[in-house]
Amino acid sequence: MNERVYLDHNATSPVRPEAVRAVVEIFAATGNPSSIHGEGRGARSEIDVARARVAALVGAGPRGVVFTSSGTEADALALTPHYQRGGEDQVLDVLLVSAVEHSAALRGHRFAPDRVEVLPVDARGRLDLDELEAALGRHSAAGRRALVSIMLANNETGVVQPVAEAARRAHGHGALVHSDAVQAAGRISVDARALGVDLLSVSAHKIGGAPGAGALVLVDEELRPAALIGGGGQERGLRAGSENVPAIAAFGAAAQVAAASLESEQIRIAALRDRLESALRCEFPELVLLVGDVDRLPNTSSLSLPGVPAETMVIALDLAGLAVSAGAACSSGKVGPSHVLSAMGVPERIARSAFRLSFGWSSGEEDVDRALGVFRRVMPGLLRRSRAA
Repeated sequence: MNERVYLDHNATSPVRPEAVRAVVEIFAATGNPSSIHGEGRGARSEIDVARARVAALVGAGPRGVVFTSSGTEADALALTPHYQRGGEDQVLDVLLVSAVEHSAALRGHRFAPDRVEVLPVDARGRLDLDELEAALGRHSAAGRRALVSIMLANNETGVVQPVAEAARRAHGHGALVHSDAVQAAGRISVDARALGVDLLSVSAHKIGGAPGAGALVLVDEELRPAALIGGGGQERGLRAGSENVPAIAAFGAAAQVAAASLESEQIRIAALRDRLESALRCEFPELVLLVGDVDRLPNTSSLSLPGVPAETMVIALDLAGLAVSAGAACSSGKVGPSHVLSAMGVPERIARSAFRLSFGWSSGEEDVDRALGVFRRVMPGLLRRSRAA
């Protein structure tokens, strides 16, 4: 049986050896990080090391890193109308989000539905900055303060958003700015301070850490969103419950490796992606590259074979040994129309056939070779059926 090829790193990346070692070492020890004895202090030390490593990955201070169970929870913690700064309450009246945000931002917020405004994107999936400016001006003129949430890179297309310019404009109207950097961290350079955002969400399993850990990074360390989970006061009172020390330590280990190899890995992985895209488009001109002439993640390809439903493509490739995802949003294994591609104005026939290839730290030239072999076996049959339909 041929070895399988995994090209779905945007869904989750294989756990790095360094992260595995971190988990094993923690499981061999003991201690609650809230305890003051030696074992507890040892666990606390592991969390502090991980906090510094995650902060370094995104250009922020360690004190601002609040560990959560996932990127989704980090988004939910950030997207609240209730904040404090310096002990004083700050109430935000509206949430402004782009139409291509992850569902964690579109549906996981704590604002009332009538307090959320969805902003359009252009045909390449980038936020319309003029529409953002207009919305900010309209709300500030009415005395409403906004929270703006713009993802740094899209999970389906890899498109990188103009977050720095959006933050500049938002701050000009007194708004706070959050960015979901779950797909970007560890894949492109992320400097939260240079971006000008107030809050940033990241996740461990996208960069080769263990599942079960994420973080909300308070770039402005004086900000305090209303807690989601109340209790014992862990994570500066913002996320109660005993910390998941093994997953957090693995997160720190993965962040350290990702940061150290970032520049070379960007070049290496982009070359793999470009080689596969070029070969596929040459051999199968019917394939449509959905985004190519725009700044995007070096690891992500969004493609479509019009006439072949995305789920058919994903299943056919999976049976032949290649793991990819549908370009459409997935929930509990079900494939539906992509809100991202709809927002970009992609025709439905193309959008319903969209699928995504995403490389990562464990990908190599042999994965490109094997993936091409799978496509060569699978595509002729799919093309015949699509032409006969």
